[in-house]
Amino acid sequence: MYDQAYVDYLIYFHCERDYFECHEVLEEHWKKDPPKERKKYWVGLIQIAVGLYHQRRGNYSGAYRMMSNAINLLEHEKDMLNLLGLQSDELLNQLKHRKQEIFSNQPYHSYNLPIVDKKLQTICNNRCLHENLTWGKHSDLSNEYLLHKHIKRDRSEVITERELQLKKRHSNK
Repeated sequence: MYDQAYVDYLIYFHCERDYFECHEVLEEHWKKDPPKERKKYWVGLIQIAVGLYHQRRGNYSGAYRMMSNAINLLEHEKDMLNLLGLQSDELLNQLKHRKQEIFSNQPYHSYNLPIVDKKLQTICNNRCLHENLTWGKHSDLSNEYLLHKHIKRDRSEVITERELQLKKRHSNK
């Protein structure tokens, strides 16, 4: 009923507060569609996560830009947000409020997306039980890896794959 990548996003968002992984999992899912068929609502959800990632790190200009972009995209995707089990008007109100907090350089605080589909919430709750996760857990602001994941993660596989693709392109010339 719901894409696995979307459920993964929700788990990362609400349990681990790993906004970097939220971005990664939905971007990979979004890119599976041909470029002209890619869904803008996935981009909006990605931008929410990236905005929160930036705010948590104190990068208020990046956070503001991402929240602004997310709001602009998702205002035109309300029907899809509702189909994704979210209350679109409440989500947009939350994002606008968060954008004002960011503009005022207020520190990050965790919050939950307004999920209204009970089936989706049950799917997430069952996953939490299975993986021993806590839904709605506050972000661990002392976790340096979580806060700076884009710098601290192991990128060796990505670098190796890029080098392989570069060699392929050069050999095809």
